[in-house]
Amino acid sequence: MNVRRMIPAVLLWLATSPVAAWAQGGERAAEGGGGLFEINTGLSVWTVLVFLGLVLILGKFAWGPILAAVEAREQGIQNALDEAARSNEEAARILEEHRRQLAEARRRAGELLTQGKQAGEKLRREIEEKARAEAQGIVERARADIQRERDKALDALRRESVDLALAAASRLIHERLDQAHDRKLVETYLHELSSGEGAEA
Repeated sequence: MNVRRMIPAVLLWLATSPVAAWAQGGERAAEGGGGLFEINTGLSVWTVLVFLGLVLILGKFAWGPILAAVEAREQGIQNALDEAARSNEEAARILEEHRRQLAEARRRAGELLTQGKQAGEKLRREIEEKARAEAQGIVERARADIQRERDKALDALRRESVDLALAAASRLIHERLDQAHDRKLVETYLHELSSGEGAEA
């Protein structure tokens, strides 16, 4: 028999023996017999036999299921503790994974922010360069327009100068000269004059 199963039997025997002895002593005291602590061997033998029979019956029918239930409960508690430890480990692993993912998301957000700033700066530079190029083109076109208008004005001024010179010359000599020949002569002179001024400038 198992030592663990013997412990309740011994405790039961210790509990029942003094009670039986006390009850027997009380009967003898009532009859005028021995005292409370007097040992009756026959009664002790029967007490031990009854006790052993009770231990055997309890061991076969009661303590086995009780111990099995206690062991099952202990095993259930141990399983619950193991499951709690596994759950804690899983929770710690999930928390660590969550922290890692959060750090990765922050890193990516920082990279995207940096890339956005760089793209914005690049776009700003491109817009500025395009605006400068367009402004330069506008200025150059304006200069070309001004130059064309100046040339047109100078041509118009030359023609009018030729007309005025011919008109003045025809009045001076009181006769009408050949207008086409005179115009060509004056234009050639003015052209040579303006070319000479340009060369001197």
